[in-house]
Amino acid sequence: MKITVIGAGHVGATAAHRIAEMQLAKEIVLLDIIDGIPQGKALDMYESAPVSLFDARIYGTNDYKDTADSDIILITAGMARKPGMSREDLLMKNASIVKAVTDQVMLYSSNPIIIMVSNPLDIMTHVAYVRSKLPAERVIGMAGVLDSARFRSFIAEALDVSMRDVNAFVLGGHGDSMVPVVKYTNVAGIPLSELLPQDKIDALVERTRTGGAEIVNYLKDGSAYYAPAASAVEMIDAIVNDRRRILPCSALVNGKYGLDDVFIGVPVKLGKNGIVEIMEINLDEKELLELQQSAAIVSSNCNSLASLLA
Repeated sequence: MKITVIGAGHVGATAAHRIAEMQLAKEIVLLDIIDGIPQGKALDMYESAPVSLFDARIYGTNDYKDTADSDIILITAGMARKPGMSREDLLMKNASIVKAVTDQVMLYSSNPIIIMVSNPLDIMTHVAYVRSKLPAERVIGMAGVLDSARFRSFIAEALDVSMRDVNAFVLGGHGDSMVPVVKYTNVAGIPLSELLPQDKIDALVERTRTGGAEIVNYLKDGSAYYAPAASAVEMIDAIVNDRRRILPCSALVNGKYGLDDVFIGVPVKLGKNGIVEIMEINLDEKELLELQQSAAIVSSNCNSLASLLA
């Protein structure tokens, strides 16, 4: 298994190190446009191997030729959000970056699975799909895994319970229009509605929607990276080990949830070839409407990129 991580910033470097420690690949390539950064970080990671006890080789490079024949490509390249910026503010700049990255990686890898982390997430997944011409099941966005992790962590904190017992789904676009689905949220099988009053649930939902911005406001210059990296690697683990995990990811939806031809966060089954199945769960009228409204925002932004992607 060869895994390439594009972008040696905080998210990419953290993900690459986690991939190595979890022994998900024999060869890991860390690529960045800045000379010396991926080389230095990769060497530092490799020197940790005797302590962390992994045998993966980690290479840093500025040359896309070194990504040849990758099985999985994790794209984290792009500008990070700054305070006051929405994910949509990054649209044109990061679309140009992701377009160029996708074109380059596809020159050297014929049938990889692409996992997108760059923001605006759902739209950048669309960009990679259009430019790569890969089957839809092999282009996946890391969205709901992160959003659900944030929701679960806030619930565990509020109830003072173990993270292990909290299950939650956050669907929709990876942004302010995301849809935390409360009726599928439980703690050790107990519905959240039986454990917290509605006003506290509403507050947790709102904090989840603004969870990324909360971190950006603290950091001032930069955005979250530990949780995004861990979330992306959870997806990689499901693929490498053919686990058939059901995770909320950004996938191309056609015909389900009343949606067509749009990348949006939905529950998917992940296996060795990417998306095995898109799961259509029963949403109430309000949740379905919110999901469709979220998808409409994504579609509108994707349509604005038509000339760029032609």
